[in-house]
Amino acid sequence: MRLLDLVKRSLDDDIADDVVVIDLAGKTTMADYMVIGSGRNPRHIGAMADHLKARIKDAGLRTPPIEGQARAEWVLIDGGDVIVHLFRPESRALYNLEKMWGGQWTEEDVGEATDQDADSGGGPPEAAGT
Repeated sequence: MRLLDLVKRSLDDDIADDVVVIDLAGKTTMADYMVIGSGRNPRHIGAMADHLKARIKDAGLRTPPIEGQARAEWVLIDGGDVIVHLFRPESRALYNLEKMWGGQWTEEDVGEATDQDADSGGGPPEAAGT
């Protein structure tokens, strides 16, 4: 896929850390791929987002909207078929999109969830506003 290759090349050129590509086929219709990467600091993340936006535009593709660039803790670049998330390492660990969208659970993960449920008195927390 042309856009996915462009995204991977751009993040590689900008020295993104821990880049992961998740195939979303069969999981959602919002995109074909999700790319997740980390930056060392807000300036690095903001620069990666700027460079990616310019490279996508220069390739003759639709200029992607970008969310979260002002703070650059978590930046979302919506390339249409490819959704890109750029995080600070702490934010990436907190939201853990790889686990949510990758759907790969280990026995250790299940054990941790069970231990947390027991400590908190049971099941999942209630959703906000319900």
